Amino acid sequence: MEWICERGSVKKVQLSVYLDPETFKTLEAFASRGGRSKSLVVEAAIGSFLSPDDSDRREAVIAKRLDRIVRVLERLERNDGITLETVALFIRFWLTSTPALPEHSSPAARAKGGERYDRFVEALGRRLASGFSVLKEVSIDVQASEKPE
Repeated sequence: MEWICERGSVKKVQLSVYLDPETFKTLEAFASRGGRSKSLVVEAAIGSFLSPDDSDRREAVIAKRLDRIVRVLERLERNDGITLETVALFIRFWLTSTPALPEHSSPAARAKGGERYDRFVEALGRRLASGFSVLKEVSIDVQASEKPE
């Protein structure tokens, strides 16, 4: 059953609805917490539910977040490519420029190699903990070389 009620210059239609007891308790609690009438809360909820803009807004927010995630993933992919290329280039350079050790110096060379590897791992740990990376150094060097003098 519908009733038309005039309040000031605004005409409102009264509608009777049936609610599940739990839904009604939730509505009462929400309305009392906010100091609003149940009618106002229900009207706002129905308006929001029926508003086509609401789904458009949500879709726009999701699209914006997805775009940001895609940019981050692209940057990560680029950084991974730079990292892999750097390691591969270093390994190739090291293998082609370092002569093989003679057979009689092998135990001493292995011990020295183990010490150098341990120092390398420690330096890598310090570098990672500091947050400064080779990628940042490379981008700083590239930016500095591109500046006109």
